[in-house]
Amino acid sequence: LMHKAYSESIGTPKVPSVSWKDVGGLEHLKKEILRSLKSNMFNSGLKRSGLLLHGPPGTGKTLLAKAVATQCGRNFLSVKGPELLNMYVGQSEHNVRDLFALAKVASPCIVFFDELDSLAPNRGRSGDSGGVMDRVVSQLLAEMDDLGDTGDVFILGATNRPDLIDPALLRPGRLDKLLYVGPCEDRSSQLSVINALTHKLQLAPDLNLEEIVSLLPTSVTGAQISALCSAAWLSCARQLILNGEHKQRRTVIVNRSHFLGALNSVFGEN
Repeated sequence: LMHKAYSESIGTPKVPSVSWKDVGGLEHLKKEILRSLKSNMFNSGLKRSGLLLHGPPGTGKTLLAKAVATQCGRNFLSVKGPELLNMYVGQSEHNVRDLFALAKVASPCIVFFDELDSLAPNRGRSGDSGGVMDRVVSQLLAEMDDLGDTGDVFILGATNRPDLIDPALLRPGRLDKLLYVGPCEDRSSQLSVINALTHKLQLAPDLNLEEIVSLLPTSVTGAQISALCSAAWLSCARQLILNGEHKQRRTVIVNRSHFLGALNSVFGEN
């Protein structure tokens, strides 16, 4: 019963409904992750346990992990580091064991550790009197080493601070390859992201997204572009309500003026 409750608390593994078209840009990262997953299909004895995605917040690390799981038809189990920690002695290590047992049952599976630096910090520097974090890191390493023998489980980690992660986790055979997921710094990738974010919105026929992209800062994250699209949609919906048109017309059609207003609210005056 406790195991079932824990499994439900972290989410039953399932294939997410995120496709490639939901992820704008990041083409080289998609190819690298898929290459690592496909290489593990060969029984060479040199399997890679996983990859570490690192970069600033809001650059699409979690979305990329979900899209990869969908593309490969694998179950996806997402865990934020602090979710596994428990105040009782030995329970945190038990949670780690349960997590990997659940992943093996659901194989082929991708386990995604968000905020990995909070779960696997440098041992000896965590500052907790009971040494809980050191034992959690040791348990995590043991479970990762056991992946090569049982099941088809691939680990993706994400962090904003790779320098805080215990070096043993980054040695060859574990999360030995670090992939940088950075902000969009060219117009083509920014256009790709905004196209991915607006494909479910109703846009005015005369709206030119290339013009909107040309007004963006030179370096912008996917989260900031998402905030721009949300602000534009909310501006249009608010205008419909204020004009009393929401009763006759339920469709929110976003136009150029809504995006220009959202640009000022999200990024300020350019």
